Amino acid sequence: MAGPRCTTRVRLMAFITFFFAVLATVSSTAQVPVLLWSSDGLPPLASPAAGHIISNDQLTTYLNSAFGSGPHTVLLFLQDKLSKDDFTVFGGVYGNDKDSAFQNLEAALHSSSSSVTLPAVEWSGSSAIPALLQEKLGVAPLLVDADTLSHLSINASISNLLLINLPYCTGSQKSCKEVLRDNDEIIGQVLSSMKDKNVPYTAIYTGLQPSRVISETSMSSQPVGRSLLQADVTNGTQLIMFNATGGPCIMLWAQDLNISFSSTLAWVDLTKRTPDLTGSMCNGTSSLLVLNYNNEIVLRFAMSQKFYPVSGRNWFTLDTVQLQSNGSTANFLGRRGIYAPAEYSFHCQTVNSFRDALLVPNSTAGNTTEWRLNFIDFQIQGFGLSNGTNFSYASDCAGFFTPGIWMGLLTSLLMLYIFVYGLHMIMQLNTMDRFDDPKGPSISVPQSE
Repeated sequence: MAGPRCTTRVRLMAFITFFFAVLATVSSTAQVPVLLWSSDGLPPLASPAAGHIISNDQLTTYLNSAFGSGPHTVLLFLQDKLSKDDFTVFGGVYGNDKDSAFQNLEAALHSSSSSVTLPAVEWSGSSAIPALLQEKLGVAPLLVDADTLSHLSINASISNLLLINLPYCTGSQKSCKEVLRDNDEIIGQVLSSMKDKNVPYTAIYTGLQPSRVISETSMSSQPVGRSLLQADVTNGTQLIMFNATGGPCIMLWAQDLNISFSSTLAWVDLTKRTPDLTGSMCNGTSSLLVLNYNNEIVLRFAMSQKFYPVSGRNWFTLDTVQLQSNGSTANFLGRRGIYAPAEYSFHCQTVNSFRDALLVPNSTAGNTTEWRLNFIDFQIQGFGLSNGTNFSYASDCAGFFTPGIWMGLLTSLLMLYIFVYGLHMIMQLNTMDRFDDPKGPSISVPQSE
């Protein structure tokens, strides 16, 4: 059984290798992966070159050949967000099948007569792929779920476009792996219903939009060392920039700026709204970024910089984050880890106020004690924006020496100490300078010596 399992893994994860073999210079065009498989068969498609992005015209040409004639039943699994990074991180690509979040998807690709994997398809809008399928099949999409499909009668003599919407982990209380595993269970239920109905189908799994757009540049022009890839700033709702008289002086980028007014209420993602920056200011020692969302929600980021003689340089800190809504105010202190050299930016994958909190609540009002902040893929810079509209190199919140590294170093030092001590003891051993002569008298060793 090892052969088919490896073939399945190659089919599903073929495009993951492209992530590590991208050409030196790659277009920053937004892209989504597209997976197709069929119970009848699909026309062959040559594997794209590493780093190549399938254009809309190329995708249209392939769909024309796949759905050129005859009725077709198409299952479109449309996830809110999807990128090849999701398969890299949660797909169990190193042989750990049980840890994969896509087990039903892998089984479907293995059992299908043919499958096609497109690692990177040009993304031009959330309705691009549904619109293409609607045009090729000549029918409007029918929104269904696993339970509805089990009771739905499907006429295989006409074309059918069945749309199954799948959520993503943005704004969810669950982790991304749990959400993707739940989506995989839905895919398995839908495919099981189609198998019970004995209706031939073609399934497509893709996303409404990329889960994250990363702009990649040639590494030859980058200095060698530990640095963070700069976040893509093509989405105007994610990049926030405050311009002073001399140019930009504060920049903030986040994949999600989530706030919640209670542990039982849903998260509100502010990156989908456009803020007013009135009230923001910056000078040589302090910066204040004010995000005003229609006077309903106001976020204030207060930063300061100071010279520290021990390090001989200026450092900036994020002192407070203030959340105001409906006349109530909650303050959060940046007590731990939110600092960087003044000429750098600060980045952290997760900045929150409730789990391993970098922002410590400092509110005494009863109605604000349950307010929470959760910033995902957060990057901010309030000083030294010498690069104009680009972040400077980022100081990441992840420490260089993790607990595992410290344990390994201490264990190695202990073993080295034992080795050196043993070697020292062996070197102190002295050989005898007198030996017994069997033909002569026995050696007598006086006890007084």
